Amino acid sequence: MKSIAREEALQDLETKLKSFPIVGILGPRQCGKTTLAKQFIDNQKKKKKTYFFDLENPRDLSKLENPLLNLENLEGYVIIDEVQRLPELFPILRVLADRVSKKTKFILLGSASPLLIKNSSESLAGRIAFIELRGFGIETFTKLKETSRKSEQLDTSKLWLRGGFPRSYLSSSIKDSYEWRENFIETFLERDIPNLGINIPSRTLRQFWTMLSHYHGQVFNASELARSMNLSSPTIQRYLDILSGTFIIRQLQPWFYNAKKRIVKSPKIYFRDSGLLHVFLSIDSKTALNGHPKLGASWEGFALEEFISFHKLSEQECFFWGLHTGAELDLVFQKSGKLYGLEVKYSDAPKMTKSMHSALAELNLEKLFVLYPGKDTYRLDKKIEVIGIEALSALSLKTTVN
Repeated sequence: MKSIAREEALQDLETKLKSFPIVGILGPRQCGKTTLAKQFIDNQKKKKKTYFFDLENPRDLSKLENPLLNLENLEGYVIIDEVQRLPELFPILRVLADRVSKKTKFILLGSASPLLIKNSSESLAGRIAFIELRGFGIETFTKLKETSRKSEQLDTSKLWLRGGFPRSYLSSSIKDSYEWRENFIETFLERDIPNLGINIPSRTLRQFWTMLSHYHGQVFNASELARSMNLSSPTIQRYLDILSGTFIIRQLQPWFYNAKKRIVKSPKIYFRDSGLLHVFLSIDSKTALNGHPKLGASWEGFALEEFISFHKLSEQECFFWGLHTGAELDLVFQKSGKLYGLEVKYSDAPKMTKSMHSALAELNLEKLFVLYPGKDTYRLDKKIEVIGIEALSALSLKTTVN
């Protein structure tokens, strides 16, 4: 299967390695972290020796049982894949980062967030920079078009249906893509979660994950799910945090501000990859997607993730806004001290809504974007701009918000 170079991520990796002894590339399993690291090494004009440790390989895992002995004399690039399998390595890497030659750079590849990997953030504070990598997105193909005459053409409907995991998107057929995603889910539950030291029966977590698919795009109700599964609310919240910490689910926290009106206080949840959502909803074709009750919610999650990724918004910058009266906004974020909003609409021609009026008035937004499946861009109001999903490449948030 052909690989696609992600130029922006490669440049980001090179920049961070100039300033930090360690760079962590984090993202879900099979999103392309190992491929990115290898492409980075291949692109280097001045070749340095490279050492690759895959912690899913028993031989490599055995070598790093004594990490100081095996790592301290290495010069060049040291790549450690699936680093979350050996959390006790992080304090040792702190020592190595301070001790070894500046000629040595460590690239850590992980499938869990620093919060889920015990001691990682604290041990390496000030010595590590992180890059969060997702699967393919609209920005992937936009950058390809800019840098190559012969590039994979963007197919938004294909990306939405199959999701962004490279092997899923590039599969020769939708059947093969769907089967790959099913296998991904099975492996994630039966191998990846236990490898993090998390002891939850795979059947229980799969049941929770399945039920979660019906909350996609909705406010999360831990008590309701707890009753359905005969579990406690804290246990349900723990399951959600695990799926969030492994880059499977996005929790959008509510935007709090000084208001007398009753504000929704629970997070909204989204599957970060639309292809995985579609497996849990048994959507295996465009026809099935178009006829599914979750069509609009699926589009909302897909478009929201594309907007967040395209404009490099961190998890800490992303919120939603909602009132108990029903007024809501899909995304609220701050840039340069000003507040902006995003509303996602699965519509041929979005129009002004009461929620948009309420959001502008209540939140004093600098600007409100409306993202939809079309191609045209137009204004509904001085502060409201409608943007087609494929026009994201033409929208510079920097120039728009200034």
